[in-house]
Amino acid sequence: MKKTILVTGGAGFIGSNFVRHIYNTYPDYRIIVLDALTYAGHVENLPVDINEDNGSRLIFWYGNVTNGELVGTLVSQADAVVHFAAETHVTRSIYDNFLFFETDVIGTQTVANAVLKYRDRIKRFVHISTSEVYGTAYNPLMDEDHPLMPMSPYAAAKAGADRLVYSYWATYKIPAVIIRPFNNYGTQQHLEKAVPRFITSCILDEPIRLHGDGSAARDYIHAEDTCAAIDLVLHADDKLVNGEVFNVASAVDRSMLSVAKDIVSIMGADDSLITFVGDRPGQVFRHTGDISKIERVIGWRPRTDWQDGLRRTIEWYSANRKWWEKQLWMRSVPIVTQTGKKELH
Repeated sequence: MKKTILVTGGAGFIGSNFVRHIYNTYPDYRIIVLDALTYAGHVENLPVDINEDNGSRLIFWYGNVTNGELVGTLVSQADAVVHFAAETHVTRSIYDNFLFFETDVIGTQTVANAVLKYRDRIKRFVHISTSEVYGTAYNPLMDEDHPLMPMSPYAAAKAGADRLVYSYWATYKIPAVIIRPFNNYGTQQHLEKAVPRFITSCILDEPIRLHGDGSAARDYIHAEDTCAAIDLVLHADDKLVNGEVFNVASAVDRSMLSVAKDIVSIMGADDSLITFVGDRPGQVFRHTGDISKIERVIGWRPRTDWQDGLRRTIEWYSANRKWWEKQLWMRSVPIVTQTGKKELH
């Protein structure tokens, strides 16, 4: 085997897409996946059946990133670490914030400490952050120097993890790179996220709920493009990427109302399905990513057209009802809005 990659959170949405990307792109690589299989992680997302595979190319470990002994053991066997493991849902973090700080911050510290301990063998440590650390855009395009103004407990936890990893590079010079993906969409995404929630609402002929008036805008990037960017960062020259932060985005923002309308249009549903609820507390009103840095440094640009990516995503959810029907009860999260009203978001 040429290289061993440890992927934390590799059974989740972007993590499993990345595992499949590496598995299919580099047949001489070995992959170690560590995942706690919380509600958003599924071994079915992996490119092989872990009950049948002999572990020659992919080894799965069921465990938590806060387990220092386990994480250290796995890092000691790897040449590179890609750290996805995190709690990721903004709305859920509003009422369950402790879990977010425990996993996202303490878990990241545990991984960073293991990388520090085995830095003589770890070539690259890629930490997957999020655009949510920026808060609402101050500028038309948000570059990597945009102020960090997290507006939800999830965003604050990820901002803490983001800066923690940077501090380990600044203090110990571990080979760390920070990726800040903007809103990802694609296959195998949990129904709590907007795109699969909208799609499955159309399939079930149920209301599509939008926060506020639907004008909040996001920069959507297909998960396959994100995985290609991480791949390039993973294999880039040390001098180009170590200690750096890179946005991964499409550089185009779309209102959530327009996203819902695009899905309704492609699926031939009725606009009357679109309904509105109150603004989510800590709402970010616009994200648009500046990708000039990652394009200049390692030559990455997104390749997936929005309409094409959306159609392929719709086709997958339409063909895989058994995968997502068991998640239906988690599409809605009850929260108390700023006016004191209890709503499902």
